[in-house]
Amino acid sequence: MWVSPEDVLLAGALWITERANPYFILQKRKGHGDGGGGLAGLLVGTLDVVLDSSARMAPYRILYQTPDSLVYWIIAHGTSRKEITEHWEWLEHNLLQTLSIFENENDITTFVKGKVQGIIAEYNKNHDVKEDDDTDKFKEASAKFRKLFGMPEEEKLVNYYSCSYWKGKVPRQGWLYLSINHLCFYSYLLGKEVKLVVRWADITQLEKSATLLLPDMIKVSTRTNEHIFSVFLNINETFKLAEQLANIAMRQLLDNKGFEQDRSLPKLKKKLPKKVSALKRDLDARAKSERYRALFRLPKDEKLDGHTDCTLWTPFNKMHILGQMFVSTNYICFTSKEETLCSLIIPLREVTIVEKADSSNVLPSPLSISTKNRMTFLFANLKDRDFLVQRISDFLQQTTSKIYVERELNGSLNSSDDEVYSQHGSLLSSSPQHSLGSEGERTFNLNDSSVPTATQALMTMYRRRSPEEFNPKLAKEFLKEQAWKNHFAEYGQGVCMYRTEKTKELVLKGIPESMRGELWLLFSGTINEMATHPGYYEDLVEKSMGKYNLATEEIERDLHRSLPEHPAFQNEMGIAALRRVLTAYAFRNPNIGYCQAMNIVTSVLLLYAKEEEAFWLLVALCERMLPDYYNTRVVGALVDQGVFEELAREYVPQLYDCMQDLGVISTISLSWFLTLFLSVMPFESAVVVVDCFFYDGIKVIFQLALSVLHANIHHLLGCKDDGEAMTVLGRYLDSVTNKDSTLPPIPHLHSLLTDNGEPHPEVDIFKLVRSSYEKFGFIRADVIEQMRFKQRLRVIQTIEDTTKRNVVRTIVTETAFSIDELEELYVLFKAEHLTSCYWGGSSNPTERHDPSLPYLEQYRIDMEQFKGLFNLLFPWANGAHSDPLATRFFSLLDHNGDTLINFREFINGLGVLCHGDLTEKLKLLYKMHVIPGECALIVNHTIFVHFTVKKLNTPDYRHYLKLWNQETRHKLENTKDLPKLNQTQFIELCKTLYSMFSEDIAEQELYHATATVTSLLLEMGEVGKLFSSPGRKDHNMVGKSEPSMCLADGTDPKATQEAGLADVFQQKDQSHAFVPADMENQPSPEGKGEEGNEQVPPMQDIKLEEDSPKDVVTSSAMLISDDETKDDTSMSSYSVLSAGSHELDEKLQCEDIADDTVLVGLPHSTSVDKDWAITFEQFLASVLTEQALVHYFEKPVDVAARITNAKNVHKVGRPLLSTSDYEISLSG
Repeated sequence: MWVSPEDVLLAGALWITERANPYFILQKRKGHGDGGGGLAGLLVGTLDVVLDSSARMAPYRILYQTPDSLVYWIIAHGTSRKEITEHWEWLEHNLLQTLSIFENENDITTFVKGKVQGIIAEYNKNHDVKEDDDTDKFKEASAKFRKLFGMPEEEKLVNYYSCSYWKGKVPRQGWLYLSINHLCFYSYLLGKEVKLVVRWADITQLEKSATLLLPDMIKVSTRTNEHIFSVFLNINETFKLAEQLANIAMRQLLDNKGFEQDRSLPKLKKKLPKKVSALKRDLDARAKSERYRALFRLPKDEKLDGHTDCTLWTPFNKMHILGQMFVSTNYICFTSKEETLCSLIIPLREVTIVEKADSSNVLPSPLSISTKNRMTFLFANLKDRDFLVQRISDFLQQTTSKIYVERELNGSLNSSDDEVYSQHGSLLSSSPQHSLGSEGERTFNLNDSSVPTATQALMTMYRRRSPEEFNPKLAKEFLKEQAWKNHFAEYGQGVCMYRTEKTKELVLKGIPESMRGELWLLFSGTINEMATHPGYYEDLVEKSMGKYNLATEEIERDLHRSLPEHPAFQNEMGIAALRRVLTAYAFRNPNIGYCQAMNIVTSVLLLYAKEEEAFWLLVALCERMLPDYYNTRVVGALVDQGVFEELAREYVPQLYDCMQDLGVISTISLSWFLTLFLSVMPFESAVVVVDCFFYDGIKVIFQLALSVLHANIHHLLGCKDDGEAMTVLGRYLDSVTNKDSTLPPIPHLHSLLTDNGEPHPEVDIFKLVRSSYEKFGFIRADVIEQMRFKQRLRVIQTIEDTTKRNVVRTIVTETAFSIDELEELYVLFKAEHLTSCYWGGSSNPTERHDPSLPYLEQYRIDMEQFKGLFNLLFPWANGAHSDPLATRFFSLLDHNGDTLINFREFINGLGVLCHGDLTEKLKLLYKMHVIPGECALIVNHTIFVHFTVKKLNTPDYRHYLKLWNQETRHKLENTKDLPKLNQTQFIELCKTLYSMFSEDIAEQELYHATATVTSLLLEMGEVGKLFSSPGRKDHNMVGKSEPSMCLADGTDPKATQEAGLADVFQQKDQSHAFVPADMENQPSPEGKGEEGNEQVPPMQDIKLEEDSPKDVVTSSAMLISDDETKDDTSMSSYSVLSAGSHELDEKLQCEDIADDTVLVGLPHSTSVDKDWAITFEQFLASVLTEQALVHYFEKPVDVAARITNAKNVHKVGRPLLSTSDYEISLSG
């Protein structure tokens, strides 16, 4: 490629000059290609790899130099000799003569530089090359990565790092390349080349560890190998990036969401020399945004714009707190350096004024932000205040316009929506006047008028109080409410409140019943999603009402199992509200739909929040706070189960081994985590856990679970089996009570099912929660995320392995492949699917992979993917001619016509070719041509038939015919059911047969056999045409007609037969190998071969009279005994041959024809004969007459060798050669 001219001081160092003229020099890098320059070349190659100069140095380059100058300019470089030679020849033809005109060397230099830059600009314009942020150095590294590992342009390199790869006990210094879909390593040391390619989707473990020998190393494990990398300059950065990319791959396996680059990143101000790609910046930005969203519970599409150090004035303690300000599209957030001191969330929709205050020594660079509820926040010590204010102003403008558009839209849809909007605003703003039970709440009916609709939290409608417990408990509840109101007065109320350690203390003491719903909305961040989506829930309910699918069926089944002991769900109002919320969510997120346990959680949400609020709380739970918990395979819960096991091993080690032996941890954790303890604790206690969960996230559940184990450690150590352990834990959890609850005691189902043993002493829920914070409160959310990543790899790969085993178990009885072979084939099948997801395909990946489908249907491949596997695995694949055959094969296997085939269909097709008998294979080949092919029949106007006929011994095919006759009697009806092959389809079949043999050892013999079979079938078709011609008045007379009618007929089939063969074959080339007739440039007189679809009139059976001519060459059927002929009536359809066929057969069989004799056909008609047809029995019998063809189709297939070859082929289809000095490890 042409490059912007750069000066080079030492043109000869490490380079060999190959061509030169007065102005230009073409050079090759030492150590590249054949004859790499001996020891010096080896050293240069090694230095290039170790010092990363190979990323900058292409192996060929062109330098420009004027005769009197010592400075050289590089103007082009190339990765191949062909590329650089094209540039060199262009220079010689276009520039060399022009340069001789100039007198001044400076003018020549200016001209050459301008010309090269003009060429680059023109190329960029013509090829629509967009400017990106990648540095030149990174682009060169990316080009080298694609060249080294054979990756296509679609495979984007993210970053590359210098490191050592431990191959055995020897470290190989080289470069680790991390791309979107692959981890690759390359090393070249003193002539020894090492390459490694691992798909992220194949990685089962990725961990950073340290040993005495290797202080910092990254271990990458797949199902079959372990790879160790060490000696990193920045191991933390490398490992974080590897984690991110592996996570993206796991996400793709889980729900088929591939990686899409974020094009909205801000441009770099200048080209930095640092080797950072736009993709790396994108991934870094994603990671930061993810941490930001998790920290402040923001909607999942919120993107962090930037952050800066600052101080915040906190009026409640009159201090300037040091911390960080975060600015994103819709929010300004703050968190103190001391994590628990203070945090703040200010939605831009609440902001009214942003202004720069006057600086002073006490308060440098202050910034004041005022909100709608008359709160003012004062930030100071901002480094780049002007820029920050500008960014906030821009985002405010976008927010204002967004609100305006929503109002306009809602106003146009419904005139009463303006009022609705203002009421929403009062609910969701941080106005201190608002409370949950305020009057004038919006009322809507989401169902038909006969069913009452919940317009407030169900608990407020079904609250019952016991008179004897009324005073003391209610007094305590009143004190709690008063404490929260005082807190709001001091720290603010609503979304903009200051969140401090005091807020956490109040949560741990218990949230009052009347405030629970409001505070759940606030702490979970749901209030933000609800505010930005007015009317969304109502629309969703309206759309989902009356629609049925699998999710709605499951919802209906579980409705009456959701807190049935609570009076709110013992009538239609509560049940209807629950139905609407669950159904609306199932329609919002079809990937999850509905999962058991969602009903229990949602019913509790409905007790404390209004219907729409409960819906958004469910959204927050399923999509943010408990990710992947409620999908079809509860992956998130399984991941957290693994995290819990790891935490138990670390913090209750004395109990861990015992629990593992009993298998209890996996049993308890699923029920505890999926329902947030709601299904295992008394209701009034479990809601306290939910309070803490919405405030502090998943760490609360882990802390509490560890506390429960720790409290029962002695009892559990004495348990002999899992049942006893479960009873111990069940009794303990049943005894957890909430003495402050004002609710009447609700019988707990779990306790009703336990035995009548001595009850466990009561455990106070508030003491248990506080104890969990004291003992395990140091577990950080970011540590849990790190552990989740490790477990996610394990869980998803285990699920993939389970899927593979289930698929193999399902179809192992249907095929002759062994279990090991099926597993290997499944891996290849899945890999082909994944590759197309990476680099595009003709169909949408989400259509081909749906984890909710049955195992067999989860991965499906389309036509293009099938072609790749066909070439690697199928015995009939044959280079350039494979595609048309693969297309026909795919159409045959695609039973439902959705242009996708699943693994069973794929194996059925491959099984016939690898393990099927001769009849099955020929039937498959025949059926592939009966269905309409994509290729239209194209006939030449004047064609010649060319055959080299060799004298062959007539094979003894009687044995095969007898075998076939015996084996297929029970299949006779099925065989007869096959439609006939018309002339168009027959010629396509001949082409297929012809192309299949082009690389076979017995090629010449097979071509002769094909020619003989084709001639025979053409004659049979002609005979059949005579007796089933549409021109006859009475088809029933055919069976009674005399044989002399056949012979006396004026039709001479000879020309037609020869012409039909001419369509298939042409003269042999110099190597005596036949090549298919090249007809692509000829127009089709029949359009698109539509005649191939027409039904041919059925052939009538023809009796062979005793006075038939004895000298006619008999067909294969006539060589069977009379009894066999009587038994097998299918033979009668081709029992007579015309005199014309006898004449041609004599030409082909005659012994005195020389080996190099050529038969030449005459010009023939271009029309397709509609009456001509053959049956499958005729095709089979004709093939059986040729020993060479029989041997070809009965030849055993080495399946293991084909699978091994397919595994060794590079993921993009290029074989990797393995030689003594070139080692490849391909994992997965």
